[in-house]
Amino acid sequence: MNKKIAVIGLGYVGLPLAVEFGKKFKTVGFDINVPRVIELNNGHDHTLEVADDYLKDVLANHSFSVSSNAADISDCNIYIVTVPTPTDKNNRPVLTPLIKASETVGKVLKKGDIVIYESTVYPGVTEDDCVPVLERVSGLKFNEGFFAGYSPERINPGDKEHTVTKILKVTSGSTPEIAEEVDQLYKQIIVAGTHKAQSIKVAEAAKVIENSQRDINIAFVNELAKIFNLMGIDTAQVLEAAGTKWNFLPFKPGLVGGHCIGVDPYYLAQKAQEVGYHPEIILAGRRLNDGMGQYVATEIVKMMLKGDVGVKKAKVLMLGITFKENCPDIRNTKAIDIYNELLTYDMDMDLYDPWADSKQVNQEFGIDLLRKEQLGKYDTIILAVSHNEFLSLDIPSLLKIQGMVYDVKGILPSEIVNKRL
Repeated sequence: MNKKIAVIGLGYVGLPLAVEFGKKFKTVGFDINVPRVIELNNGHDHTLEVADDYLKDVLANHSFSVSSNAADISDCNIYIVTVPTPTDKNNRPVLTPLIKASETVGKVLKKGDIVIYESTVYPGVTEDDCVPVLERVSGLKFNEGFFAGYSPERINPGDKEHTVTKILKVTSGSTPEIAEEVDQLYKQIIVAGTHKAQSIKVAEAAKVIENSQRDINIAFVNELAKIFNLMGIDTAQVLEAAGTKWNFLPFKPGLVGGHCIGVDPYYLAQKAQEVGYHPEIILAGRRLNDGMGQYVATEIVKMMLKGDVGVKKAKVLMLGITFKENCPDIRNTKAIDIYNELLTYDMDMDLYDPWADSKQVNQEFGIDLLRKEQLGKYDTIILAVSHNEFLSLDIPSLLKIQGMVYDVKGILPSEIVNKRL
């Protein structure tokens, strides 16, 4: 059949995917966020995952369009769902966006159509939660009237080297024939190749353990950093020495936020508990990493007290609020934990981040970002996110005479740093 693809959800995952499919097939990018659709149709992506010139070129010269009108996806035969899968304040999975997207697709689903999910979920969500919605809304029977697939996203926000087409893609389908069709579809755009999983549940499980594994490894080095700090040993030096062994894994301590590593382990933990197993290591890693912002703040206060820098009313500058370097994404950022904890000590906090959107930061956290020219003199400067711009920033010129520097990321010259994580 002539393929017409609809990509549902045009965030960090959906837009790059839709653009690449739009170069090969007639493709509609769909999102219920009208301002986002207007922005994209004007040739701009505020997430910076797709360059404006590239987006404009695909919109102008290929069979690609962007819409918030469900009627525009009614004649598609392949639907790819890339909506967020967050957690609530109690760290429980929130499937609402996924269910709503399934309802939207169900309303236009036709006999023979394929629905592929890319959103990160725990094993079973596609077939146990999403498919029943598709059946109910469409009136079609699964694996007779329509089919499903799962191909987990592997987008790395801000990474211009490992882009969507250059990362090997796991694929799966609800029947062997559909699995092959889904695999061949992705091979049209994924130059790095594909791996066809044996089932949808295997593909779902593979995705959720990728980030859980990384989370646990970072939790391990974060714990090491706490131990070595008490022993007066430089953690970076220890990791450098240990890294000379060929099979030592190169993880560094730090804040673990974002919409993947900081969220996905809770999806796996939820499913584990549903089937009667309490996942001790996964949740221990989450607890440790979730507490790093508060730990860092405490270490900053200790550093200031030892350096005879007054804590109350101290003028403090934090560099970075996004969840990772060289990326505007502030979702589930843990840098804000440092900021909020230091506020409890009655410090006068300034925040500078050249990547973050000032309006979004104000809406989300009630903080007004400073521009570079507004920076003053500070008692303490904290490097919380390793944006490239901070490496060229003249940090000593921003310090008062007894000013101090805390380097969370371990990237600043040692001669200007008083303490690292």
